[in-house]
Amino acid sequence: MPRLHLERRELGEELRRLFDLLNGESLAAGGTGECNPPIDVIDSPQGILLVMDLPGVPAASVQVVLSRGTVLIAGTKLPAACGHKDAAFHLAERGFGRFARIVRLGGAVDAGRARATLKAGELRIEFPRIEERRGRQIRIPIGSD
Repeated sequence: MPRLHLERRELGEELRRLFDLLNGESLAAGGTGECNPPIDVIDSPQGILLVMDLPGVPAASVQVVLSRGTVLIAGTKLPAACGHKDAAFHLAERGFGRFARIVRLGGAVDAGRARATLKAGELRIEFPRIEERRGRQIRIPIGSD
């Protein structure tokens, strides 16, 4: 139990650090809200795929951090620009501002081969699986002198 507490504290510190970084960017750009982009987590024998809708968000505005089997995705989505300076919104359903999602991955993944792409408003993060090593018997050869 103490290890889990330590892991949450470290992840919380990382999340606060990212929000501090993003806060400076969003205040300078005028973004003050928060949004919650939808995410899909697809688990297969080959690996784990995370797919998040981020229309209008540049890759430079997104951070992806993997730590101890947990993925943190954080960034900033700027509000859509209105072409008319005297216009007012009658309806605004699209969220903008800072966002952060935390996903715990199930099973062992190869972090060194993980890939993330942001194309056409869709962030795809692929984590290939590695063979689970805990509990596996390993035969150690015995040499003779």
